[in-house]
Parts: sequence; structure tokens; C-alpha cells
Amino acid sequence: MPAGVCGCCGPLRPRYKRLVDNIFPEDPKDGLVKADMEKLTFYAVSAPEKLDRIGAYLAERLSRDVVRHRYGYVVIAMEALDQLLMACHSQSIKPFVESFLHMVAKLLESREPDLQVLGTNSFVKFANIEEDTPSYHRRYDFFVSQFSAMCHSTHEDPETQTRIRVAGIKGLQGVVRKTVNDELQAIIWEPQHMDKLIPSLLFNMQDSDETEGPSGEENPASLAESCFRELLGRAAYGNMNNAVRPVLVHLDNHRLWDTNEFSVSCFRIIMYSIQAQHSHHVIQQVLGHLDTHSKNTPRVRAGIVQVLLETVAIAAKGSVGPTVLEVFNTLLKHLRVSVDGELADGRRVSNCSVSSSRARDRESVSSLRARDRDSVSSSRARDSDERIVQNAIIQTIGFFGGNLPDYQRAEVMMFIMGKIPVYGTPCHSLDTVKIGHQGTKRIQAMLLNSLIMVTSGFKSKTMCAALPAAFLEPLCSVSLMEDSELRLLVLEILHNIIDRHDNRAKLRGIRIIPNVAALKIKREKISKQDVTFMKKHGQQLYRHIYLGCKEEDNGQKNFELLFTALALVTIELANEDVIIDLIRLSLALQDMALTNEENLPMFIRCGIMALVAAYLNFLSQMIASPGLCQHVSKVIELRNLEAPYLLPEHVFREKCPLPTVLQADDRAVFFGVCDVTEALCGSAYSVERLPIPYVPQVTVLYTVGKILHRCRQTSRDRLSRRKSFVDTISLQLDILSNSLPDKSHLAEEITFETLKKAIDTTGLEEQERERRRQVMEKFQKAPFEEIAAHCESKNNMLHDRLAQIFELTIRPPPSPSGPASITSGPAHYQSVPVYEMKFPDLCVY
Repeated sequence: MPAGVCGCCGPLRPRYKRLVDNIFPEDPKDGLVKADMEKLTFYAVSAPEKLDRIGAYLAERLSRDVVRHRYGYVVIAMEALDQLLMACHSQSIKPFVESFLHMVAKLLESREPDLQVLGTNSFVKFANIEEDTPSYHRRYDFFVSQFSAMCHSTHEDPETQTRIRVAGIKGLQGVVRKTVNDELQAIIWEPQHMDKLIPSLLFNMQDSDETEGPSGEENPASLAESCFRELLGRAAYGNMNNAVRPVLVHLDNHRLWDTNEFSVSCFRIIMYSIQAQHSHHVIQQVLGHLDTHSKNTPRVRAGIVQVLLETVAIAAKGSVGPTVLEVFNTLLKHLRVSVDGELADGRRVSNCSVSSSRARDRESVSSLRARDRDSVSSSRARDSDERIVQNAIIQTIGFFGGNLPDYQRAEVMMFIMGKIPVYGTPCHSLDTVKIGHQGTKRIQAMLLNSLIMVTSGFKSKTMCAALPAAFLEPLCSVSLMEDSELRLLVLEILHNIIDRHDNRAKLRGIRIIPNVAALKIKREKISKQDVTFMKKHGQQLYRHIYLGCKEEDNGQKNFELLFTALALVTIELANEDVIIDLIRLSLALQDMALTNEENLPMFIRCGIMALVAAYLNFLSQMIASPGLCQHVSKVIELRNLEAPYLLPEHVFREKCPLPTVLQADDRAVFFGVCDVTEALCGSAYSVERLPIPYVPQVTVLYTVGKILHRCRQTSRDRLSRRKSFVDTISLQLDILSNSLPDKSHLAEEITFETLKKAIDTTGLEEQERERRRQVMEKFQKAPFEEIAAHCESKNNMLHDRLAQIFELTIRPPPSPSGPASITSGPAHYQSVPVYEMKFPDLCVY
């Protein structure tokens, strides 16, 4: 029988086609015929091998109805497909799914919003079905593209636009749920899919001001955020970079770094959604993005740094991986770039002003003034923007370092200290030759501010771990600089590290404390490790305080922080020996102010006297020595009556009358060595060292720097030639030791005149230049034989010196036969008993 006859005769058609046809009513408004749908479902479950044919036939009917715009039958077909999908879960469902996806694609391709929403809803139902076996050949590339396009719908009707966008977001969420759990569908994490999926979600998240629907699920912004969180939560280790990179690109394309509220909230979602062990991936990508935008506008860089601050703030509470030092290294590099840009703008404005003054005879005055105003205003705006960048970097450094564990925080402190620049010397990674003195000071101040934030709340069990030599030495060197601001920052850093019991707030301000016990100071017995620390590094702290007191630009704030430093050392690190050293230091400060060998201003001298009085009053009550308390109280009472300018309550008051000279003969208003020694005799303190004058371990570099500074005080290039004392190799002269006469003799040898002669470089540069010219001329014009002879003579001289050294150091080993006496003929030996022989220490057991 011909095939065409079977098509015309209904009873001769296949059963699955008749069952499919029966579910469609004559009027589509009547909906799906439920009784016939139950028969079709029973047939599909009983004969699963027929599912692929059922699906193909339904797809054929649906395509024909879509073309003919019979949308009622389209809805019935999709409802039947949904019921079949929910009822059948055998392996034979795979071919049926292909037909189903083909029908969903047909609906999504149509321009009717209702059909697109219908297809999306069916796809979401399919995505929630857990299949028994994974699919090897199924791909969702079309659905990712189509759903992403729906997320960007620009329909004229706002309600329809919202419906389409919500449908697109739900469809992407269905793709994510269907693919991320299937190992065979890892292709969804490839860049070509992530570049479509993630920007679509972010586009709807940033339009959060739209009118919300009847429920939170119908709001595109909240739904997109939920899908975004779900996607990131399912990201594995190898997929994290592909998931974060499109976020950065989207923020770039839409210029969302300048007003960075959305970018910050977006990365908060990322950091709280991903697994904690993947946090360092996000930080690395943000750091790399900051590097790529190093030449962008300051506001863009400030926005990226602010995002970095949020990410590290969240990551610091968990696992940050190996990115700790990388974060600081990158931030310090961009800090230098920001300072360079700010200073370059300043130089450019000054050059423009010079050029405009030269062109006044060619242009009108009004146009020149307008141009100068524009350049100055633009420069000021950029400077303020650069300050925003710098403040954001400092906040990030401090916040990140402050949330690290103690062992990592100590490493970060060492790392930042190693980055503090030295003007004119290339020993640090931050070269300071180009940025000059002003730029160097800016970076130094910013890095010290970051150290303050890092050390805030840092409570190390031992001071050796908190202040190692590699950190303490450069920090104390910075404290010797002639900039008052930098010295204040160093003192605050020392306060953060030394104060382990939060006593600093109780000691705020410099004053005569009437009752120290009322402060309720917390303290513990000094540990053996701290005793060892003070034996090794106590002199550095004393020198830092001693030299810091005699700086001519000291103000009330400097003396307040110096007083707090002395008090904290007393509370945290003082044993009997340290207390004696601190008293000797105080008396040495008093003698320095009295003798005035440094030609200090009267305010500084009186300030030192007030500092000594306030500290000795505090110390005498802390050690509970009745004799010392009585002596200190007596001196303070006399000062109140006769010399109030020697007390902190008076000298730091505005318009305090200062004397012209300090009368050293009036010993009653000063603290005497004999009186202090006699007061401590009844206590358990060893007072043998009290009469020994304290002499700081003055570095030669510090003294030389002071002399150079004073010699260049009136020079125009003072700022361009000023040397810093940070991280330089200095020769320390230990003045104080067990033998007083030797040390005093040594101290007398090193005088101001000696050092002045040693650093007198008048004419040395010209001599060195002339010597180099002669050497160059000799090697250019002299014959080869003369040059070779000259080199050979130097070589022979070196060999002669080495031979002399070897002759003096290399000796034959001792022999029981005694030393050989060389005379004419053979050598004669004098016998020496073994017990009288002197062997080296390494040979004695």
C-alpha cells in the first residue's frame, strides 16, 4: 500500500501520534486534555523507546503552530513536554531531551515575549531535573547567548522589559544549575561563556533602582544577585580566574570605578560567596588589574584600591595564601607612582608659570591669567585626587596588616621598614633620586603612617620578636632625622609596640601626676627575654630618646610622646638595672639643658627640664621609693615657687614667660646626682653606676649629619643635598663600659673639631676629578709597555704584602723537642716538657 494512504487514514497512523494528537482540543482555550495526557504519559513510561519519536512529533507540531501563530496550541505542547519530562527518568530520555531543547530554542528565537517566557519556564523546569547519567554531547552555547541577550532587553513597555529580563536571569540560573554539577559540562566556565553570562548578571544588578515586582523573585536586581552568588559559590579552584576577570572588564567598560559603590558591593558579594581558600585568587586579579591601570586617572586607581581594601579586609579573616607580601609590594609601588605623578604635576605648573611670564610681551595679560588659573585649578584637582589614592593605599596597607596574625604582622613590619626610602642613596628598592627631598619625605611619612596602623593592637609576648635588630636600627635612625613630623610618627610606632597592656591612654599628655596609683596601670613582671632585649638594645632606646629631646624644632607634642615613651619603657621593660639607666638618662638630659653645649633655644631647654621633672615624678612613684619621692617632690615644690617655667604645666602654656638664662648655681631647683644616690641607698637598687655620667652611643653618621646640616643652613641647595639616616651603616662608639677612665678618655678624643676636620671636603671633589682625568689621560695616551709595567708593580706589591702576612700568621706547630735554634750546620733543638708547652685553646680538652 502506498505511504500516502497511511497518512490519510487515521486508524492506520502510529499509536504515539494518535495519542499526541488526542491531547490537543479543538479549541485551544479549553487547554490540555488531561485524560488523553494521562494515556500518553502511561504509554511513554511503558514504552520508553518511543520517547524520542514522541518528542520529535511534538516538536514538529510546535514548530508548525509557531509559524502559524497558533500560540494556544504552543502552550499546550510545552505543557505536555513538561509533564513527560517530569514523569520519565530513564536512559531513553536523552533523545527526548534533544527534541525538548530544540523546541525551547524555537520559542526563544521568536520575538514574542510570551513565547520567550514560556520557553524559559520550561527550561528552568528541565534544569531542576536530576538526570541519572551525564550527557556527553549536549551543549548549551545557544541558551547562554540567548538568555544573556534577554537580560539586556530594551522593550518599550517597562513591565514587558522586566518580564523578559527576569526570564533571562532565570534561564541563566537554570544553565548554571544544569552545568556546574556535571563534570562533562565544564566548558561553561570557559571565557567565551563567562564573558556573556557574568556581565548580563552585573548589568541587572546595577539597575537596582527599578520598580520591584510583586515579590523579590520578580526583581531583576535581587534575582541577578542570587544567581551571581550561586555561580561563584560553585566555582572551583581552576575556574576562579575566568569568573572574576569578566567582572573587572565590566567595571572598566561601564566606568564604575570612579563612583565605586557598585564595584565595592560587587566584590563584597564575590568574597563572601566564594570558598575561603580561593580568596587569594581574587586579590591577585585585583592587584594585576591595578597594575594595568597604573597610568589611568587617580579616581579610577583610588576606586580599584578601595575595592582591594574591601577584598583584603574580608580575606584577612580567613586564608590569604602567599599573597601577603605581594599585596604590600604592589601597593608600595603604586604609592610611589602616585607621589611621582603629584610632584610631576607641581613641576609642570611651575614650568608653565615661568613660560607664561616669558610670553607676557606677546600675549594679553588677561589670557595669560586665565590660562594660569586653569592650570593651577587642574593641578590642584589632580593633587587632591592623588591624595585620595595615597590615603586609600595607606588605609589598605594598615587595615590588611592590622588583621594579620602576629607572626605575619612582624614580617610585614620588617617589609615596610625595608621600603622606607633614603634620599640620595640607592640602597632601597624605592629610588629617591628623581623625586627629591619633598617626595622622599612624603613617602617616608606615608609608610610610617602605615606602620602605625599595622602596629596598632600588636601585642607580642616578647620584645625581641616585636623589635628585632633589623627593625629597631632603621626605626631609630629615622627618629634622628630633623623632621619633627617623622619623629612623632616613630614615637607612635614605638608606643604601639611597647605598650602591651593598653596603658598609653592613661599617660596621655605630659604633666606632674600627683598620684600614679590612681591611674591603675596594668603591668607584669619583666620576663627573661625582655631582660635580654634591654641588655642588647636598651642603649638604642636611650639614645633615641636622648637625641630626640635636643632637636630644635620640638614642640609640646614631641615632649608629650617622649614622656609617654619613657613611661612605657618603665612599665613594660624596667628591672633594677634599667631603672638605674633611666635615672642616669634623666640626669644627663638635665645636664645637657644646663650646660647648653648645643646652643639650644630656651624653650627646648625648659621643655627638657619639664620632661625630666614629669618623668622622675612618675618613676619615683612607680618604684615606690620614699627617699626618691621626697627629693622629687621637694624640687617640684621649689620650682612652683621660684621657677615655674621648668614644669610642664607652665612651660607648654601659651605665652609662658621664659628666662634669658638658666642659673646652674641654684641647685635646689634641679635634681642632684648625690641627692638621688642618697635617696636610693635605702632601697634595693645598686647605686654604684649612678655617679657615672650617661653618654649616648652617638653614631658618627649622626654627628657628621648635624655638622653638614649646619654648614649648609644658608645654602640654596640645602634640601637637594640633605642626607637621611635611615638604614645606613654607622659606626657606633660605645662610650659607656665597665672601665670609666678608658671611656672618658675615648670620649674626649672624639670632639667637634676632630669630626669637623674629618669631614672637611673643601676641594676634595676638584682633586678627585683631576685625579680621574689624569688616570684617563694616562691610559689613553701612555704606551702599552708603561701601562703593563705599572700593573706589574702593583701586582708584585700585593704579593709582597701577602707574603709578609703569611710569614707572620703561619707558624710551625709546637714540638716537644722545643724550638729550633738555627746556627751553622744542622738545627739544634732545646727539649721542653709537655706540661710546659702552651697549646691553642682548641687543642685543649
